[in-house]
Amino acid sequence: MKKIIINVDGGAKNNPGPAAIGVVFSNEKGEIFKKFSHFLGENFTNNEAEYLAAIFALKKFKQIFGNKLAKNTEIEIRSDSELLVNQIKGKYKVLDPKIQSLFLELWNLRLDFKKIRFRLIKRENNKEADKLVNEILNTKTSS
Repeated sequence: MKKIIINVDGGAKNNPGPAAIGVVFSNEKGEIFKKFSHFLGENFTNNEAEYLAAIFALKKFKQIFGNKLAKNTEIEIRSDSELLVNQIKGKYKVLDPKIQSLFLELWNLRLDFKKIRFRLIKRENNKEADKLVNEILNTKTSS
């Protein structure tokens, strides 16, 4: 494995409210080989969900492929969250205390990998991860 593309998305209904994440692993050719969705619970913001999606993705990679492969793999995390991408790149300040702790967790996780690049993408280019978020939110929040 040389480079893995991971699309991440997080969302919350009512912001804050019930939240979920979607994560899609693909190779350099864009071929999807793993998908994950996870319900986070109640009282999360969209921004918290976006961070938790990226954290989940990196932890899941290490869980599936191990630390040795993580050290030898380049990861590109693609997100439609301007806040997440620009904060992790140092363009935006991290002012919210809840986001600060998530930022630190994500920042420290990066150390376990050969190289991690964060890339801001348009929402329409993140449809698969977004679909996973909405499917689980619709399932968990429908009454």
